[in-house]
Amino acid sequence: MKEFLPNFIAFGLVFTVSLFAWICCQRKSSKSNKTPPYKFVHVLKGVDIYPENLNSKKKFGADDKNEVKNKPAVPKNSLHLDLEKRDLNGNFPKTNLKAGSPSDPENATPKLTLEGEKEAVSPDSLKSSTSLTSEEKQEKLGTLFFSLEYNFERKAFVVNIKEARGLPAMDEQSMTSDPYIKMTILPEKKHKVKTRVLRKTLDPAFDETFTFYGIPYTQIQELALHFTILSFDRFSRDDIIGEVLIPLSGIELSEGKMLMNREIIKRNVRKSSGRGELLISLCYQSTTNTLTVVVLKARHLPKSDVSGLSDPYVKVNLYHAKKRISKKKTHVKKCTPNAVFNELFVFDIPCEGLEDISVEFLVLDSERGSRNEVIGQLVLSAAAEGTGGEHWKEICDYPRRQIAKWHVLCDG
Repeated sequence: MKEFLPNFIAFGLVFTVSLFAWICCQRKSSKSNKTPPYKFVHVLKGVDIYPENLNSKKKFGADDKNEVKNKPAVPKNSLHLDLEKRDLNGNFPKTNLKAGSPSDPENATPKLTLEGEKEAVSPDSLKSSTSLTSEEKQEKLGTLFFSLEYNFERKAFVVNIKEARGLPAMDEQSMTSDPYIKMTILPEKKHKVKTRVLRKTLDPAFDETFTFYGIPYTQIQELALHFTILSFDRFSRDDIIGEVLIPLSGIELSEGKMLMNREIIKRNVRKSSGRGELLISLCYQSTTNTLTVVVLKARHLPKSDVSGLSDPYVKVNLYHAKKRISKKKTHVKKCTPNAVFNELFVFDIPCEGLEDISVEFLVLDSERGSRNEVIGQLVLSAAAEGTGGEHWKEICDYPRRQIAKWHVLCDG
């Protein structure tokens, strides 16, 4: 028994060592076969996108571009297969070839080179077609539908703005408009109304009725209706689409309501040879460092549009180093091209002297319910040219003296 014990111990040691070696080999092989610890695998155009492939910091399309450069140019008449047009299974879509040999490249090339033939259209023809369409859009501004009626019992003139059709798109991004309509009774411009804004439509249906009381029937023939069609713009001045002018002379309303429609035409702004003139008086007080501005008169102001005379007022802006620091405005003068204001404003000057100071005068036409239109502009400063610079130099040379001058307005 003692003779077999050493042999049994030796055999156990050999078996233990071999078992340990076998386990270590199994662990190494399992580590080599283990999948990488990546959460996903993308395949794009046959390229495996693994993190180890991005060590060179190359873009995925770089190799493809180099291959395209190195490839010889394919002749136009050769059969070209676009690899990007394959489906998910890697198959090419079937093309309908003409009757004949299916492998004949002559029958196949017209189908495959059809896109190239489309691109061969001359740019001159495209320009001409686009210019024609833009001209047609400018000419056709739509149609306005409305009705007129006179109520003899209430002595009231009734206008119903029904709808507009075929308006042009004033918003190039959305290719639509936000239209509304302003209406004025001429020539006195005492009655001004407007419809609500309808969002994103080229065929707005307003169906709004406006009743004007106190207008005798005998006076209807002397009046005219002026419709202005606009598109609302939240961030800037509203876009003017067009206008319609309806003289009421010759229109008989004694028989009842009249349904009418008129083509919308482009707004005809009657610009005169000048913007008119403005009489301004200035006085610089060097002791108190103030500037006194008196807006006295305006004359020869032009008509803002076909609706007749303007309702002018003057807005005065004081600038220091091109930054507006104060603003004032006069009262509105109704229906006159020669307005008398006689309004005085005193501005505090934040610095010594008038070198960096400028005064801007804006003559505007008051339009109730909408943004006012600038009739003319005048700037007085040391850098101004003409009478504006001369007037400014005089008040600097002769402080505490009130100096008045007429100035010609320019376009605002």
